Amino acid sequence: MGNCQPTIVPYEEFDVLADIKAIRKACKGLGTDEQAIIDILANRSSAQRQEIKQAYFDKYDDELVDVLKKELSGNFEKAILAMLDLPVIYAVKELRKAMKGAGTDEDVLVELLCTATNDVSVTTTIQLHEPDRKAFAASHSRSQCCLSLLQGTRDESYEVDEALAEEDATSLFEAGEGRFGTDESTFSYILASRNYLQLQATFKIYEQLSGTEILDAIESETSGTLKKCYITLVRAAKNPQLYFARRLNDAMKGAGTDEDTLIRIIVCRSEYDLETIKDMYLEKYDVSLKEALRDECSGDFKRLLLAICH
Repeated sequence: MGNCQPTIVPYEEFDVLADIKAIRKACKGLGTDEQAIIDILANRSSAQRQEIKQAYFDKYDDELVDVLKKELSGNFEKAILAMLDLPVIYAVKELRKAMKGAGTDEDVLVELLCTATNDVSVTTTIQLHEPDRKAFAASHSRSQCCLSLLQGTRDESYEVDEALAEEDATSLFEAGEGRFGTDESTFSYILASRNYLQLQATFKIYEQLSGTEILDAIESETSGTLKKCYITLVRAAKNPQLYFARRLNDAMKGAGTDEDTLIRIIVCRSEYDLETIKDMYLEKYDVSLKEALRDECSGDFKRLLLAICH
């Protein structure tokens, strides 16, 4: 999506040697200088953080991740370690973690699968051993939709084919409202394989055809995980940044905070569209994302998230 703004961009005066020395110093002696670690890692791109990890190992013969695990704790540690993973690897770890839960992590699973790029889906599928894959397919309604998404066959171009949009809209209508019982495979196939701009065109035509918002149709035609899956796919296709703003808000609503979701979205989206997500958040909730984080989080964890948000 052309208009998306990140919050983290490659650091222009990047000096990997200076960075690893500063991190080494921050971890030496009594107590850790967490602020120094935040200042460096929250201002380097993911590729630069990979260089830091490698250079640290080359110079000190020590894995940076192991060093930081000893020094840090809690959500702050989790978020820092997330930043040191390659984004694809981190997403795959989160997906595997979500699949292990007995139904508890449906929302996380749906979020990750419905917004994953093809390389994440394919890497996950490769990393899921056969028994995992069978268990995943068998577990209640983690249905065709999720399995289609794991194939990693989404068109990732920005081309829109109007004739195809019309064809797909008709197929969706005939598979859903136009018949008794929803034809899941048609919905799953179209929602999991078309690019986002193509889907936006399809939804417009669908809404003209049926006189119904596609979300309302899904609401009345489906239930359970499948419904969550479809709604997430439609929301992510219509406006991915608004979808993530909603997820962040949900993570902070009510009693307790879902820190894992905050880490996942803020770290993973920082180099793509976090600046745009912040705009959407403010527009929808009338409070800035940073204000919300200030109220919900504390200590070094809060300082790190605010630094990533810039």
